[in-house]
Amino acid sequence: MWLILAVLSAVFAALTSILAKVGIDGVDSNLATAIRTMVVVIMAWVMVFITSAQSGFSEISRKSWIFLILSGLATGASWLCYYKAIQLGDVSKVVPIDKLSVIITLVLAFVFLHEKFTPKSAIGCILIGAGTLIMVL
Repeated sequence: MWLILAVLSAVFAALTSILAKVGIDGVDSNLATAIRTMVVVIMAWVMVFITSAQSGFSEISRKSWIFLILSGLATGASWLCYYKAIQLGDVSKVVPIDKLSVIITLVLAFVFLHEKFTPKSAIGCILIGAGTLIMVL
């Protein structure tokens, strides 16, 4: 199931870039990000109530609150930068650079989460980096 959801995530992320580039035309990138974020917030809370997940709200630990808030701040910063970048540049160049986050994530997961960094991971990072370079130049 995770694989299906991951593929759907990639499809929706691709649609996000294309739809955003068209929608941001003539709109301040920060305002566009705020509108997008408002839609995401409403959609997320609708899913919480559809799945009856709101009952777990009071059980969230202090540590989880802190890291979820930090994650939200990182997401917001990412979206603000991304929207400004696609407003100023070509989506076909911004998106590959944005996907360098895969490499950064693998390195951070290795350093902070002590996940395995295998030869396969290293080769994948090199290929993603090289592919990004080729697409951007």
